[in-house]
Amino acid sequence: MSAVVRDLFVTRLYEASLAGSGFGAFREELAEASAMLAAEDQAGRRWCREHGYGGYTSYASLDDLPRRATVFAELKRKLDRHVAAAAHGLDLDLAGGRLVLDSLWVSILRPGAAHSGHVHPHSVLSGTVYVTIPRGAGALRLEDPRLPLMMAAPQRRADAPESSRTFVTLQPVEGAVFIWESWLRHEVLAGTGRSPRVSISFNYGWR
Repeated sequence: MSAVVRDLFVTRLYEASLAGSGFGAFREELAEASAMLAAEDQAGRRWCREHGYGGYTSYASLDDLPRRATVFAELKRKLDRHVAAAAHGLDLDLAGGRLVLDSLWVSILRPGAAHSGHVHPHSVLSGTVYVTIPRGAGALRLEDPRLPLMMAAPQRRADAPESSRTFVTLQPVEGAVFIWESWLRHEVLAGTGRSPRVSISFNYGWR
């Protein structure tokens, strides 16, 4: 009797890059705008101190980045196209609606800092654009969403393919764009880089 193993309930990751013609100048503008926010956003720096964030994030203090600087507005236009492609790849039926940017925020992690595992509730797709990634910068780690239900299951073999692993670790490069469904738990691991890691994350909701 023959047998088959079928892939069910697949978790998909959309991966692309902004690198290309003119990317160097665009990346520099994003880095400068991010540094400007870190220098001027007193409320954001206070939130980071109070919550033990290892660097700076505008997540809890600023919700208007595309209106605050033209480079963020340009980034939004690029992300709109990538999110539309990601939604198509996920076979999402938007029933006449569309995915709309809900939030866009800067994260500047100090050397050795990390961001613990979390999800992004109240949105459909989330992701990150990588602006400044020094050598040894912390990687992104994604967690199998079934992990809390595995209970007595043994670990996966060390040579298991990526699609079967409990955790998948991605080492981003400058210009990379990762997009995933917002329920997917993820974290930033502590790195060994000697300079800050700058990224811009986002959430899209269904409207």
